[in-house]
Amino acid sequence: MTLSWFQIVRLGFVQMALGAIVVLTTSTLNRIMVVELSLPAILPGLLVGLHYGIQLSRPHWGFYSDTGGHRTRWIIGGMLALAAGAFMAACALPVFPQSYLLGLLISVLAYTLIGLGVGASGTSLLALLATTTAPHRRAAAATITWLMMIFGIAVTAGTVGQFIDPYSPALLIKIVGIVVGIATLVTCLAVWRVERTLIAIREPDPTPFRQGLKEVWSERKARNFTIFVFLSMTAYFMQELILEPYAGLVFGFTPGQSTSLSGAQNGGVFLGMLSVGILATGLKIGALRNWVMTGCVGSALALTLITFLGPLGPGAPLLPAVVLLGFFNGMFAVAAIGSMMALAAEGAARREGTRMGLWGAAQAIAAGFGGLVGAGMVDLLRLSLSDAQAFGTVFLAEAALFIAATAMAAKIMDRTMPSPTLVPGE
Repeated sequence: MTLSWFQIVRLGFVQMALGAIVVLTTSTLNRIMVVELSLPAILPGLLVGLHYGIQLSRPHWGFYSDTGGHRTRWIIGGMLALAAGAFMAACALPVFPQSYLLGLLISVLAYTLIGLGVGASGTSLLALLATTTAPHRRAAAATITWLMMIFGIAVTAGTVGQFIDPYSPALLIKIVGIVVGIATLVTCLAVWRVERTLIAIREPDPTPFRQGLKEVWSERKARNFTIFVFLSMTAYFMQELILEPYAGLVFGFTPGQSTSLSGAQNGGVFLGMLSVGILATGLKIGALRNWVMTGCVGSALALTLITFLGPLGPGAPLLPAVVLLGFFNGMFAVAAIGSMMALAAEGAARREGTRMGLWGAAQAIAAGFGGLVGAGMVDLLRLSLSDAQAFGTVFLAEAALFIAATAMAAKIMDRTMPSPTLVPGE
C-alpha cells in the first residue's frame, strides 16, 4: 500500500509542527538576544550553527530508518527532543543577565537537543514520504507538506508577534511552552497508526552505514544535487539570523513587530510555493529547473531592494520587500524540494532515507554556515559602518550567492523533470 492523499496531509501536520517550533528558536529568541539582551549577533549565530551542525547526523537517522523500518518512533522521539530543547532555550534567556556562563551552558544543551530533534524527526518523516508515496504523487506530497510547514511557521510567528508585546521573559517562556506542547500533541496524532499498513516497514538491512552512504555518494546525480543544495541553502539562510535584528536596529521594530515581520516573510514563502503549484498544475507552465532559477533570481533582486531601503530608516516599506523575498524564496524552495523527492527514489534500492539524510545534512551545514557567516559579517562590519550599511553589505553578498546558485541549477538540473502537481496522476 501507499499513502492516500488524506495520509499525506496528516504527515504534513508534522512538518507544520516542526516549523512552528523552529521559527521561535531561529527568529524570536535570536532577536531578543541581540536587541533586548544586547548580546553580539555572533552568539545566536553560533548557537543556531550548533543546532545545524548537530544535524550532520541526518544521514545516520535516515540510514537507521532505512535499515530498521518503523520510522514513526524516530519522528515522535525527535519531536520530543526538539520541544524540550526549544523550551530550554527560552528558559536560558533570563539567565544571561545574572550569569552569562550559565545561560550559555543551558543554551548549548538546548540547541544540541534542537539539532538532534530536527534531524531525527525531519529526516525520518521525509524518508517515510519518499518510500510510501506513489511515484506520480511524490512532487505533490512535497509541495503539500512544505506548504503546511510554511503555514505553521507564518501562523506561529504572526500569532506570537501579537501576544509577546510588551515583552517579558516570563511571557516568552509561557508562549514557547504552549507552542511546543501543541506541536508535540499534533505530531503524535498525525503519525498514529499511519505506518502500520505501509511498505515502509521492512526487515532490518545488515548493510553497514559507511557502505550505504558510499553507495549513495557514488551516484552522480545524488552527488551533484548535494553540492547544489549546499550552495543554494547557504544563500537562503544567510539572512535568517539578521533580518529581525535589522528590522529592530535600523527600522525601530519592537519584538512583536519583528516577529510578525518574520511571519509575513513566511506568508510570502507560502504564496510562492502555492503559486508554483497552481501555475504548474493548472497551466502546465515550466519545469522544476525553471522555477528554481526564477526563484533564485527573484530572491537576489528582493535582497537588493531590502538593502536600498536601509538608509531610509523607520517608515520605509520594509514589510512588502520582505514579503517579496519570501515569495521568491518559496518559489525556489518548492521546486528544489520537488526535485529532491523525485531523486530520492532513484539509484540503489532501499537508500531513500540515506539520500534524504545526505541532502538534509548538506542543507544543515549550509544553514549553519550561512547563518553564522551572516551574523559574523554583521558584527565585524558594524565596527566601521552604520547599521544600515553593515546589514546591507551582507544582504548583497547573499544576493550574489543566489545568482551563483542560478548558474549551477542551469548546469546540473534536468531540463525535462516535470513540475510538481497538486492532483493525482494516472
